[in-house]
Amino acid sequence: MKRALLVLACASLGACSVGPDFEKPQAPLPAQWPQQTQAAAIDSQWWQALGDPQLTSLVERAAKANLDVRVASNRLDQSRSMRQVSAAAQAPSVGLGASYQRERNSAVSLLDASNLSGQAPFELWNTAADASWEVDLWGHVRRAVEAADAEVDLSQAQRNGVLLSISAETASDYLKLRGVQTQLQVARQNLEIAKRSRDLTQTRLENGVTTHLDTANSAAQVASIEALLPMLQADQDRLINALSYLLGEAPGALANELNTPKAIPAPTASVPLGLPSELAQRRPDIQASEAALHRATAAIGVAKADFYPRISLGASFGFQALDGSNFGAWNSRQWSYGPSLYLPIFQGGRLTGTLQLREHQQQEAALNYQKTVLGAWHEVDNALTDYRAEQQHHAALAEAVRQNDMALSVAQERYRQGAIDFINVLNVQRIRLQNQSALVNSTTQVALDRVQLYRALGGGWPSA
Repeated sequence: MKRALLVLACASLGACSVGPDFEKPQAPLPAQWPQQTQAAAIDSQWWQALGDPQLTSLVERAAKANLDVRVASNRLDQSRSMRQVSAAAQAPSVGLGASYQRERNSAVSLLDASNLSGQAPFELWNTAADASWEVDLWGHVRRAVEAADAEVDLSQAQRNGVLLSISAETASDYLKLRGVQTQLQVARQNLEIAKRSRDLTQTRLENGVTTHLDTANSAAQVASIEALLPMLQADQDRLINALSYLLGEAPGALANELNTPKAIPAPTASVPLGLPSELAQRRPDIQASEAALHRATAAIGVAKADFYPRISLGASFGFQALDGSNFGAWNSRQWSYGPSLYLPIFQGGRLTGTLQLREHQQQEAALNYQKTVLGAWHEVDNALTDYRAEQQHHAALAEAVRQNDMALSVAQERYRQGAIDFINVLNVQRIRLQNQSALVNSTTQVALDRVQLYRALGGGWPSA
């Protein structure tokens, strides 16, 4: 028996692991980006490139306080605990038990260890230390631990994905807020111009050099601009609430901090994209799909190991006595040791079906990996296209507003001189307001597209 135990122990040290070994998949990515402008590595602290300390503060606070991030962190802790549970099967389990019973046997039973023939009650004192260990000859436990390690990697990648999403969403809401506040400033500036035009038409009407048509048109222009203000104010309040929620705060908690208007942050001119091959190491969703593939591959090994015999070693040592005065004496000792074998012979197709299921799940995970990588490639290409197109759009709108300013100045002067009708001034004012509003939206969108580009590239995230 001692030799058998020694052989089993040595065999466990050289045991193999059945099932396929995981091989890191090759990401189907190009050697160079089709629209590459700069191969420099992207800044992991990408939000700082927008040059707004308040934005940096919000992003870093959201990483610590956001409830989605905290849930993801908790799930990571859960996966680590589950890994500890799986790894515990690699070590022997040892337990200590003790019991005391006062009982009386039947007088007509087959066995009466008390030798009292059921005529009187007796005591039974018992204690034992038990140890058991499964000899992992086929890697059943090792593959289970490997799958648990992959689950930890998956949870880590998912947490990083949540951090990236929350930082991008925080930055986006902040940029939208500054855009709305700039829209409010533009509307108020145009409202003052419209009011001056209304006063001018009223004066000209009183002097008999214009008609009520001009005064009505100018008053309508004032009212239409005033109608924009409450809606823009509501947008501002909604965005402040959105940022408050991202930081785990009550509605309006950040109002005092964010009510004061600030300029829309402008990103730096350079667009560092890094190499396509780095995308698989940066994007959390690609890392998560790779970990899911690793977990599915390890699960095949667990399913295959179930086809093989399972051998366990067990041992027990303790004391048993019918009298408390004898309990613990050397002659009350009892012990046992030896191996146990379990061999699956007929399972009704359960093991075969489980193995087929695990193989299909691995195939699905491999397809999901390819899909995720391809989707990431498309996201980067689309984000870069949107960013460049919006930059060109912004440049054209900036020139349009410059020309509108010149046109409005000329139109106002010629109206004062009586050379043109007020309808011409009104049209110039309307076009100028439209283009100014579009320029503000484009300025905001340029920054938003830059954030989306960083997100598509798998830019870094603040530590929670």
